[in-house]
Amino acid sequence: MTKPGTVPPEIHRLRASIDNIDAALMHLLAERFKLTREVGELKAVGGLPPADPARDQQQIDRLTSIAADAGLDPEFAIQFRQFIVSEVIRRHELIAREHADGNLPPLDTYA
Repeated sequence: MTKPGTVPPEIHRLRASIDNIDAALMHLLAERFKLTREVGELKAVGGLPPADPARDQQQIDRLTSIAADAGLDPEFAIQFRQFIVSEVIRRHELIAREHADGNLPPLDTYA
């Protein structure tokens, strides 16, 4: 038992694990954004719109199922995905504008 007001060692151990997971999530998101950058370039070259509502619905259905199976609230999965996808669409719109203008400077790709 620890003194009142003292953080138990178990909390430090758990926090270290949480910190490792957070770092892994950041690295996974960086990889995801690199791939979506390539998708954005291909969409811009092919004249496709930045958003794909049919794909979005497929992903929502898939991720809510995965979330439920993992014991997460499916609504959380929807909100988390929307947070990420809104940034992806913003980047795709920027890429499309640069292609339309013929102005193709390197973008920050979260690398």
